[in-house]
Amino acid sequence: MNKEMKKTAVPKLRFPEFRAAGEWPFKNGDRVFNPISNKNHNSDLPILAITQEQGAIPRDEINYTVIATDKSVESYKVVEVGDFIISLRSFQGGIEYSNYKGICSPAYIILRKKIDVEDHFFRYYFKTDLFIQDLNKNLEGIRDGKMVSYKQFSELLLPTPSIPEQQKIAACLTTLDDLISAQSEKIEALQAHKKGLMQQLFPAEGERVPRVRFGEFEGEWEEEILRNVCSYFKGYAFQSKDYTSKGRRIVRVSDMGFDYIKDETNAIYISQEKTKQYEKWQLKKNDLIVTTVGSKPPVYDSLVGRTIVVQSKDENSLLNQNAVCLRANDKIEQGFLNILFKKDEYINFIESIIRGNANQGSIALDDLFRYKFYKPKPKEQQKIAACLTSLDDLIAAHGQQLEALKAHKKGLMQGLFPGGVV
Repeated sequence: MNKEMKKTAVPKLRFPEFRAAGEWPFKNGDRVFNPISNKNHNSDLPILAITQEQGAIPRDEINYTVIATDKSVESYKVVEVGDFIISLRSFQGGIEYSNYKGICSPAYIILRKKIDVEDHFFRYYFKTDLFIQDLNKNLEGIRDGKMVSYKQFSELLLPTPSIPEQQKIAACLTTLDDLISAQSEKIEALQAHKKGLMQQLFPAEGERVPRVRFGEFEGEWEEEILRNVCSYFKGYAFQSKDYTSKGRRIVRVSDMGFDYIKDETNAIYISQEKTKQYEKWQLKKNDLIVTTVGSKPPVYDSLVGRTIVVQSKDENSLLNQNAVCLRANDKIEQGFLNILFKKDEYINFIESIIRGNANQGSIALDDLFRYKFYKPKPKEQQKIAACLTSLDDLIAAHGQQLEALKAHKKGLMQGLFPGGVV
């Protein structure tokens, strides 16, 4: 930004007590934060991983397996609670905040406030689309990514409203984050309950009879293979030039959570006039979608091979590429088939057939159709499916509430922070 530019702006949303406070002033980054390179430590501090999702966090809390030698750790920088870290991926996800005291790689730039500002105000501001756009204006190339230097950061203009207004904004967004965390914990608790129930209702490894069984059923389950029990179609490579703002929805891999199709905030569509030619790719309620590209473990939210059951609201949508739709034939109940893809055995199977590089993976359909499992008679399949599907519906409903909270937070951040400098 031009340093001679008038450094003021007004957010679209403002708390009543600050509406008469006038425009927000802006200061250059080097007037707000200093670079810190303190290497004075005895290596007994935790090594921090710098993540886009959780900020700076001790490596052992996220199963980070990179081993650092004692010699290399000597050059690591000390990070204090409240510091910010410019990482190799800040051009993608902003600048990270640390709730921990620890040490991190010397490749990172540590920022510490030099004037009185509210830490959490900047924790949120550094994640706004506007700030990330500013970061990307002039970047130095490094390896396959981009690195933001302190010089570049120092030239950025940062909003500095009054401390009380900073605190009010931070408190508002922190409260919303607490709601998001609570909603996530509800989903995790329901998923844990479902997992325990499935372990009881399905035979353990090496067995053919479940530990817990509805009273009217008996006899051993029989082994089956996926290719024998379903039909399928692969998603279509729709062209972006055909996208419209309304019409028939196109479901992409990026629209899929771990248990549900996300809401329509960022959905894409194709005009109703063109849908007839794409009927082959139309989804039905209870169809099972399997992603054929995605991340590798332990990044399970975008895992290749994750499955989503089509709900009523998404019926008649069209399936995009990089996913496959599975429909049960008369050899298995659709609901039971869908549940089989939530078992740990399926996740383990997917991990065994993933192809690709260190970050991105893919699965071949020939490999997917080799998935083996045990199944009971149709009536018992129906009973198990009915029991577990009710839990799935509850998990999906909570998942949609979580997405709504995240969308609300994103919209709130766009309003609480100015959209530009005038």
